[in-house]
Amino acid sequence: MQFKHLLAALAMLVVIPAAAQQKPAQAPLLLPQMQLHDPFIVADKATKTYYLFTRNEAAMTGDRRLGTMVYSSKDLKHWTRPRIAFALPEGIWAKGGAWAPEVHPWKGKWYLFTTFHDEAATLPPEGNRKPYRRGTILAVADKVDGPYRVVRNAAPIAPKELMTLDGTLYVDAAGKPWLVYAHEWLQTTIGTIEAIPLDDRLAAAGRPYVLFRANEAGWAKGQRQPDGDSVWVTDGPQFHRTRTGTLLMLWSSYGERGYVQSIARSKSGKLEGPWEQLEPLVRRDSGHGMLFRAFDGRLMMVLHRPFTFALGKLYEMKDAGDRVEVIREATELDLEAYPTHPCIQPHTPSERKVDC
Repeated sequence: MQFKHLLAALAMLVVIPAAAQQKPAQAPLLLPQMQLHDPFIVADKATKTYYLFTRNEAAMTGDRRLGTMVYSSKDLKHWTRPRIAFALPEGIWAKGGAWAPEVHPWKGKWYLFTTFHDEAATLPPEGNRKPYRRGTILAVADKVDGPYRVVRNAAPIAPKELMTLDGTLYVDAAGKPWLVYAHEWLQTTIGTIEAIPLDDRLAAAGRPYVLFRANEAGWAKGQRQPDGDSVWVTDGPQFHRTRTGTLLMLWSSYGERGYVQSIARSKSGKLEGPWEQLEPLVRRDSGHGMLFRAFDGRLMMVLHRPFTFALGKLYEMKDAGDRVEVIREATELDLEAYPTHPCIQPHTPSERKVDC
């Protein structure tokens, strides 16, 4: 009997590895089980919860409405099933999209920036290309996870005659807000990253201007079109101020072997730049990433890969003062997600954000 009691006491001292512990019943999903594209994570200090926002996928929520879904997690590994954080109301001008949702605090509220389009609302042609109405709209909520309601009847923030996407909020040193977005290659041939000043209501308060063009990056490659023309893509701007005050911008385009997560640096430390292009952070058909701080203080990056049928990928990052650098792939969190699927084929920009 004493031997049995000794064994029981020893068993109580054994530490079960975290990976072997039973996952929480309320957070049953791992990143390889989560459909997502253009992921955006908010680390909410008030609730010690990570919220991952992405376009609504009916296969995950059972809801076919255009909008934004949100996953949540306490540890960046185990995630809840997603729910709708925002659904586009009926009667709004948009007919498709719900791309690249981002959530930012502003004046005591939470604001959702997300991109919609209407292919039937054509804009003046650019050669053989036929641009159409596309732009980032605004929605607001009292809580980070919603529900969000449209602002100004979902009118795009940037001028409606511009074909734009992937809007993000930047607040300068004086506390002035700006919308920074990608101006679509369908309209510009060489895609640009542009900025437009906003007022306190996050409405446009001036004209946009160009920060840089995609072909200024030495690694970026023009994508050949059926008519023989070449175009350059800009996607997913997002900002980070380093420990030394350097202003960085994450953004994506296409390189030699697919989608690329890159980074640019403002020489002046201000939004107006000039901007210099650094070497990409991640290649391997990976991109549209963003940076956030984990609750343990680590700087992290999330992005999607591959481009089609994308899953989430996490990296631990280093703030190197004048840049950020990848320390390692956080495979203990994302399980080295890199799926293959019979529908995944080499793609051109005309197939962007379209599933087969």
